[in-house]
Amino acid sequence: MEQAKAKLIVALDVETAARARELVEQLQDSVGMFKIGLQLFTAAGPGIVRELADIGVPIFLDLKFHDIPQTVARAGTEAARLGVFMFNVHAAGGGEMMRRTIEAVNETAEKEGRSPTKVIGVTVLTSLDQSALTKTGVMNTPLEQVLRLAELAQNSGLQGVVSSAVEAAAVRRITGKSFLLVTPGVRPAGAGHDDQARVFTPGAAIEATSDYLVVGRPITDAPNPVHAAHLIVEEIKRALDGSDEHNFARSGR
Repeated sequence: MEQAKAKLIVALDVETAARARELVEQLQDSVGMFKIGLQLFTAAGPGIVRELADIGVPIFLDLKFHDIPQTVARAGTEAARLGVFMFNVHAAGGGEMMRRTIEAVNETAEKEGRSPTKVIGVTVLTSLDQSALTKTGVMNTPLEQVLRLAELAQNSGLQGVVSSAVEAAAVRRITGKSFLLVTPGVRPAGAGHDDQARVFTPGAAIEATSDYLVVGRPITDAPNPVHAAHLIVEEIKRALDGSDEHNFARSGR
């Protein structure tokens, strides 16, 4: 169960630091990590990130940095100093932006005696389908664009990417086992899709080889967030157990 729990990231997309603290207190024994994104960061600032990291709460800082290389490298260094487990940048920012960011983060960690923060790249937002992507001027399919950006991110030294589970298996084939795949747009069966376009259930996302699943509203808006999280962790565990059985059978043991 611990392995399954570690794969679940709860998105703290809430209006106040007080609500975020309440959810962390309720859920920190039931999930592996928490995501702080634009809404909470804008409302409460970096203080809430540092506060939670200082008490040992693993944080995925989801601010999707996208700017000139020097600006993102400096912002990434400050994100790492907040004590987060990982943060992300837009892979569409280019190879130089990603290389300079990971180099700056690693150099600062070495100088300051800290464990390096993981940096991952955002590929194609899960709210975008083919039509929406085309309107931005990208003629590739979502899969083609995700694969292009995932390969660029890996070649630039990043440790993983954010992509939907729809593309996860294909990304895994070109990046290998050690490259992290973080999957948003995960919804339990029967839950609404909200503003997500490319959606998988937790079990299907694990079967597609995702390493971490990001779930927000189905947990945070549930009458009992702990119970909602527990059901998702159980589904993840079943998928992991099924994957282990499949690999065991293939090995002929």
